[in-house]
Parts: sequence; C-alpha cells; structure tokens
Amino acid sequence: MDAAGAHSHGAHISAPYPMASFETPTAHRCHHHSCGELHCCTLRPPMVKFSKQFEGQLVPEWKEAFVDYCLLKKDIKRVQAAEAAPPAAQCQPPVAASHWVMRLPFLNPHGHHKEHGAIQVHRKLASGGNDGAVAGEVYETEVLDAAGFDGVEAEAARAFFQRLDEQLNKVNRFYERKEGEFLERGECLRRQLQILIELKAAVVEARRRGGSTAAGSTDPEDPSVSCSILHGDQSLRGITEQEHVSQEKLAGDAAAKNTDEGEDHVPISEGLGDSGRTEKPRDEAANKLRTFSGRAVTCQGRSVRINIPVTTPSRTVFAIRELLFDDMLSQSRKTGGNGGDGGEKLSINKKKVHQAEKMIRGALVELYKGLGYLKTYRSLNMLAFVKILKKFDKVTAKEVQTIYLKVAESSYFNSSDKAIRLMDDVEELFVRHFTSGDKRKAMKYLKPNQKEESHATTFFIGLFTGGFVALFIGYCIMAHIAGMYTHQSNKVYMSTSYPVLSMFSLFFLHLFLYGCNIFMWRKTRINYAFIFEFAPTKELKYRDVFLICTTSMTIVVGVMFAHLTLIVKGYSSSTVQAIPGCLLLVCYIQRYKCNVQCCYTQYEADVLFIQVFLLVLVCPFKILYRSSRYHFLSVIRNIILTPFYKVVMVDFFMADQLCSQVPVLRTLEYLACYYITSSYKTQDYGYCTRVKHFRDLAYAVSFLPYYWRAMQCARRWFDEGDINHIVNLGKYVSAMLAAGTKVAYENDNSAGWLSLVVIVSSIATIYQLYWDFVKDWGLLQFNSKNPWLRNDLILKQKYIYFISMGLNLLLRLAWLQTVIHPNIGSLDSRVTLFFLAALEVIRRGHWNFYRLENEHLNNAGKFRAVKVVPLPFHEVEEH
Repeated sequence: MDAAGAHSHGAHISAPYPMASFETPTAHRCHHHSCGELHCCTLRPPMVKFSKQFEGQLVPEWKEAFVDYCLLKKDIKRVQAAEAAPPAAQCQPPVAASHWVMRLPFLNPHGHHKEHGAIQVHRKLASGGNDGAVAGEVYETEVLDAAGFDGVEAEAARAFFQRLDEQLNKVNRFYERKEGEFLERGECLRRQLQILIELKAAVVEARRRGGSTAAGSTDPEDPSVSCSILHGDQSLRGITEQEHVSQEKLAGDAAAKNTDEGEDHVPISEGLGDSGRTEKPRDEAANKLRTFSGRAVTCQGRSVRINIPVTTPSRTVFAIRELLFDDMLSQSRKTGGNGGDGGEKLSINKKKVHQAEKMIRGALVELYKGLGYLKTYRSLNMLAFVKILKKFDKVTAKEVQTIYLKVAESSYFNSSDKAIRLMDDVEELFVRHFTSGDKRKAMKYLKPNQKEESHATTFFIGLFTGGFVALFIGYCIMAHIAGMYTHQSNKVYMSTSYPVLSMFSLFFLHLFLYGCNIFMWRKTRINYAFIFEFAPTKELKYRDVFLICTTSMTIVVGVMFAHLTLIVKGYSSSTVQAIPGCLLLVCYIQRYKCNVQCCYTQYEADVLFIQVFLLVLVCPFKILYRSSRYHFLSVIRNIILTPFYKVVMVDFFMADQLCSQVPVLRTLEYLACYYITSSYKTQDYGYCTRVKHFRDLAYAVSFLPYYWRAMQCARRWFDEGDINHIVNLGKYVSAMLAAGTKVAYENDNSAGWLSLVVIVSSIATIYQLYWDFVKDWGLLQFNSKNPWLRNDLILKQKYIYFISMGLNLLLRLAWLQTVIHPNIGSLDSRVTLFFLAALEVIRRGHWNFYRLENEHLNNAGKFRAVKVVPLPFHEVEEH
C-alpha cells in the first residue's frame, strides 16, 4: 500500500465523540535555495491543527498509551534545526539532471527504491517481562548511511526513529493487552448468556407445567424453577478449571467492590460454605454479607453461584436478615432432618432471572463501548503515524513514509481483527437476545445518540443573563431606596420574602458553579460523565446548566423586583401580599383595583412559589430535562436512605454538595415550620425561631448532610473493607461535633463554651484540610516530581494549585464568624450570614474541580475507561 492508501486507511475513525475531519489543507511552502537544496519553510499550521484534534479525540483515560505526537514533533524540529542550510560559500555544486532524472524508475532501476536505502526496520521477538508486558514483536529502525544524513542531522534522525519505535512498540503492547482483556470478557459473557438462556428456558418450562406450586411459590404469576443447592460431597458438572480461573479473574475486582446478594430463598448450609466459595473458610464469616454470594446451585447441568448486588433497601434488609438468622436456620434444618439427600431445594424465580438479565445486558453495553474505544485507539494511532512520517518526509526531503507505514500497517495493533470481530459478535448477541431482532433498538443501547448542542441555547443564555443583570441592578437600587437589608429594614419583609430569595440565590449559585465545573472538566478533558456514570440522555451540558440558572434567577429576581417596587411606591403590605403568587398565576388580585382582600399572605405566596418549583422538578411530562430531573431526584433518594442504597461516586459527591448547603436546608425547615404551624395566619414571624423544639429541629437539620455523608462512608467501608472510609467518617463526625459546640455556644455565651468552640472547630478544620489536600485532591506528596503537589497534573501552571490550597484554607475558616460576630457596616446580620454561606458554596465549587481531577487521574493511571459490571453467575471449581 502506498502512502496515499495508508492515509485513506487511517482516516476511517470511530471516535467516542463527534470528530471533525483531520484532512487539512497544506500550509507549507517549499522553495529552492541558491545551493540547489530543497527546504520547507514551515509546517506548523496543519500540524498544530491536527495535534489539537488528536488531543481532543483520544480516549482520556488511555492518553498515556497513545502515540506521544507532541514529543515526536519536537524530535522533528530538532532534525529540521540540524538540517539548516550551510553558508553559501560551503554550498556544494548543484547536481544537474541526475539529481532528479535518475530517480525515474525507467532510467535507473535502483532509483525507485532509493528510499529503501534510507532506513531499515528490524523485527525482534520479545518475551513478556515482569511488568506485565505482552510478549510479541518489537521494532528497531536503523538509519543507513545511504540516507544522506551528516553529523548532527544523522544523530537527530536516529533519535527520532528511536522514539518512533518506542511509540509503535508501546501501542502494540497496549493494544494486545487490552484486546486480550476484552476477548476474555467476551468469552465470559458468552457463558453467562448460555446460563441465562437455560434458566429462562427452565422458568418458561415451569410455567408451562404449572410448576409454581411444585417449586413452593404461592404466586402463580411468578413461577419458580426448582434447583438444588450443591453440597461439599456433590460433584460439579459442566465446568473446567480454566473457566473458573477466567471468570474469577474478570469478576473478582468488581465483586470485591460491590456488595453482592445471593437471592436464593433458603440459607446456605455449613457444608456448602466450604465448597461453594472460593475464599478460605476462615475468611467466609467476615466477608459473608459483603459478597453474599456463596451458594452454588446446579441447574441444567451447570454449577454456579448467583450474585445479585445489594444496591436497594429491600436487598440490603434481606441480606442483613440472612446474616442474622443464617446460623439459626441452618441448625434448625440440621435438627429437622432433610432425608440425608445431601442437597436442598432452591427456587430461581422470574424476578431473579430478570435481574441477572439486566446485569448481563449492562456488561455487554460496557464491553461494546470498550471495543469502540479500542477501535478509536487503533485508528487514531495509525493516523498519527501517517501524519508524523509525512512531516518527516517534507522536512528532510527523504521518502521514508512508505517504508515505515508498511511496517506499522503490518504490526499487531493495525493487523489484528479480533476486536472488530468481537464487536460484531456482541452486536449480534445483543440484537438476538435483548431486543428480539430489532437492530435499531439495540443501537440505542450500544451507541446512544449524543445530545446536540443548539445555538438557540446560547442565544437564550445571553438573553436571560441580560435580563437577570438588569433586574438585579434594579432590585439593588430599590432595596437601597427602601432601606432594606439594614438594621432598620422592614422586619416583615426580612422574615418573609428575604429567606425565599436567599434560598434560591444559594441554590442557583451552586448550580452555576457546577456549570463552570463542567466547562472546565470538558476543557481539560476530565471524563466527568464516566466518573459519574451519566447516560448520554441524562447528562447536562454546561450550556444547559447555564440556561437553567439564568432562566430561573431571572424569574426569581423579576418577582422580587416587582414586589419590592410596589413597596417602595407606597402600596400597603396587604396590597402587595400576593404579588409573587400573582406573577406565577397563583393569585392576581389587587385591592386598589377591585377592593377584594387577597386570600394569600405574602409568605403563603412565597410557599406557593416554592411549590411551583417542586412541581416543575417532579413534572412527569417529557419536557424541561425530565431524565436529568428524575436522575437528580433518584440521587437525593439514595442519599436520604443511606446506608440502604449502595453508594456510588455521584451519590457521595452530591452529599458533599449538601454539606455546603446547610443554610438552604435550614431555610426550607423554616418555611415548612411557618406554613405547617399556620404562623402565616397570626403573622407571628418569629414563632419558629422562638419555640425551643422547632429551634432544635433546625439544628438537627443542620446535622443531616454530615450524618448522611458519614453513613455513606460506613456503607462504603462495609462494601469494600477499606479502612480509609472509616477515617473519612471521622471527618464528618468531627464536623458534627463542631456544629454541636456552636449550637451550645449560641445558647450559652460563656467563656468555657467559647474555648470549646475554638478547640473543636480548629481540630475539625485541620482534619478537613488534610483530607481535602491529601485524599480528595491527591496533593502534598513529598516524593513527587512536582514538589508538594503530585506526579501528574492536568493544569500546566503549578502555582494555581498552591493558590487553590490557600483559598481553600481561607474559606474553611468561615466558622470564625461564630466567634467574632462580624458586621459589615449597617447590613443586617442575616445578609452577612448569606455572604458567608455564598463563600462556602464558592469553596465547594472550587473544590469540585480538583476532586474530579484526582479521580480522573486515578482512572487514567489504571487505564480504566469503561465500567466493570459485576456478573450474576459465577461458576465454581471442583474440589
């Protein structure tokens, strides 16, 4: 294949994101110097463009395994510098026609192969090393004397090809290793599908025979197929040692990090404990509830363990019940006698089969995604070789591209078609078993469409931003004229309207900062969608987040501006009581026009405002980002019901956000108290802050986010067994203790409580700062090549990390306001607290970027680009 053919071959790319064409017009100019040499003035424009596109399309977690295109460009620049034209006095006489005529193949039979005398690529066999390298061919390029390089130029050329060989060998090794992993995973999924098909057939057969009664089930709509529990003295059938090792190798990591539940109806006996599990007997008791998958069953000639992850409250409660009563039931079964048949009956109903089917479907989707990434890896690297060799040819006027590309095309990463064939097989299996032959439906799972970004979104962001800024400026002017937010401000207004405005302001400020986070994550190629496990249909782009923020805040500030304007113009409070509700089409009655008393008070209208917001949040119609809204609600549900739900990254990340939104939660509690106790009828605005049990409830609400986060740490320790989660739990306990001492100090302003507040808060702050910098951000590594930071940094300017640490330290000291009681001029104390709360929200938005940067680098260090889905059926080995 010639260079053009190779270029065409490399242009067919399957990228995980939409990708523009890499074909760019050549911007270089070649000219003859007076001494007859051909030189190119520059190749920078097209190469910069390709390098940026290459950087933008590679798989972020595999970045280190891709061709280091920028490093190869630097080597070519060194070659170009070494090839600089000599002074005119040293120019050699021009070679007449023979310089180019003799290159024609029909005049010089060796001229056509002149480029073959420039380099020679040697192939050598290499054995796999202790570092996990895959055995195979390695390539070494020799620059021959016939290439015409002299002195420094020859050394630069050798360095370039040495680097190129390293990149080619690296790409081959990584491709072969990943391909082997995916092939092994594919074979494992084939066996899982076979078991699933047999179980489904057994359930269907049981339904056909009316086997639900025989299986012990009382639900005729949920028939069960009877299988037997495998005891230690029973033989295992249909399984080989090789299958067991392969299965455990692939599923071991996922099983260790996911709490699994065996959904079998009867507890396991002691004999099964020694034979059905792969762990040692002494380790079983400690790991029993974490794995909860030790029961081997034989059905249709197969012996497997059924593992269903404990991810929901019902499964968690079931697992705890099994743990508590397992020994008692086993002993009862022994004394009761089972006929000595060495086996017991176990029912696998349709629900369990459906759960297993869902897990296998998810595993196939992830495998298909990984194979797509591998295909992208192959195509992008091949195109990188084409581009860099083309640049070398133009810089040196040597024709080596064809020679080296033949080697690259025949190397393993470009010649192997195992991954492509497996990708086709996965697609065929998915269509056949999960979509009943509907390929279009299957592609919605395997290749979900990315949401297209619309220019209309950008337009409305600008429109509502302008509206918000104008209304906010007007509101500030009106507030200044009316003397609001000062010590002499209207107490009714500050007790009714201000809490609503402050609550929405903090919430949408946090959402705006999240949009800024998304923008920076995308700009720095941090794969936040993979870290949070966002589906393409549930992921909000930063433009969507900005649109939500600007639209919502324009409405909120517009309502408050209209309300405050009427107050400034002198209308009585009874006249403007219903304005917020009126603007939301809840109540539109003006007493100065129709002399009718509005049925809503100001605060009731504010509550209706919140109710409308909540109705939009739970709206069942497919409008206003329904999938994203429902996903948000499911995350909030998981947090509230912690520790019964399995904790994933998005859950504890959101719980951390709630820890910075305590003022919003307290305002919600205040609103609920004011409305439920009917204080709005008596206009008793201080009732909820005066009554002791409601005041204590407000403090309890302040502790809730820290409690949820602590319970998440406990659940993660329970699932994973990592002691770091217990240490992290201590951080949130210290935060609760600090909050408790502040509450006590507010009730008793004695010197003793003040000293305790300072001591406990200082310890909690040091604890939190250590965890922020060392654990969450991964910084302060003393042995790092970047002093006091870490080895890998996404941001090039190192000083930004030090500034960020200092800013985080400063904002962590906000608790000092409890001690010094700062007052900013004549501002109301509630406004000062609002500013402090806003600073904590800003700190959290700043913290978010570095938290995900560290998580992304951990994934990249392990080349983890797809999720490992635990598999339901684990085949056991014979003892």
